[in-house]
Amino acid sequence: MTTFSPLALALMGTGFTFFMTALGSAIVFFFHDEIKPNIQRVFLGFAAGVMIAASIWSLLNPAIEMAEQQGKIGWIPAAGGFIIGGAFLMILDNILPHLHPGSDKPEGLPSPLSRTIMLVLAVTLHNIPEGLAVGLTFGMAGYGEPAVTLASAITLAVGMGLQNFPEGAAISLPLKKEGFSNTRSFIYGALSGIVEPVAGIVGVLLIGVVSTMLPWLLSFAAGAMIYVVVEELIPEAHLGEHSHSGTIGVMFGFLVMMVLDVALG
Repeated sequence: MTTFSPLALALMGTGFTFFMTALGSAIVFFFHDEIKPNIQRVFLGFAAGVMIAASIWSLLNPAIEMAEQQGKIGWIPAAGGFIIGGAFLMILDNILPHLHPGSDKPEGLPSPLSRTIMLVLAVTLHNIPEGLAVGLTFGMAGYGEPAVTLASAITLAVGMGLQNFPEGAAISLPLKKEGFSNTRSFIYGALSGIVEPVAGIVGVLLIGVVSTMLPWLLSFAAGAMIYVVVEELIPEAHLGEHSHSGTIGVMFGFLVMMVLDVALG
């Protein structure tokens, strides 16, 4: 597998995470109703836990290690990229018109876009940092960066894929409730994940252009992911109240990703 180019590796990794989103969207063919609230909270919490653990072990730790190998102070690019990544997602969150499932009030700039498109864009917004993170790690492994191994890149893709499955269902089932056919709901749900290969390609191209900035890019992806977790996933997992199911989901997702990364990465 190491004979593949960095771009091919990134496409494989992000292709897998996109496939998992599409697979989750296919649940619409088997469920007649929306997922029960408690189960939905577990799924959202699980996604949050996975992203928190991945941000630490798959992104921030390698960023610090890489910066130190370059003779720099490790925490500076880690902290700087983290802040920039969070700020970037905050700006995008306030600009891109989107509508979260279960909400009637769109966010972002005023737009004539339909509810359907804005529902899809809400999940698409989450997938940008995930695709960037997976693309960066596979690209760096392909270029032979010692701080990121192919095993750790695969581990990250597996973790992102696991939490993409419920995300796909979270978009296709509400669309079915809005009156769309199973097929259209599936297609829109699957398309919400197509941004991941695109973001992954961007990540690989950036590696070739600004190799000295790789610690900043890794921590940028981490900051963007943590923004999504705190701004969207954890609040939705608790739905304005204390939720044991949401909390258990966060802890279980964190545990799964931590074990995967430490044991396999």
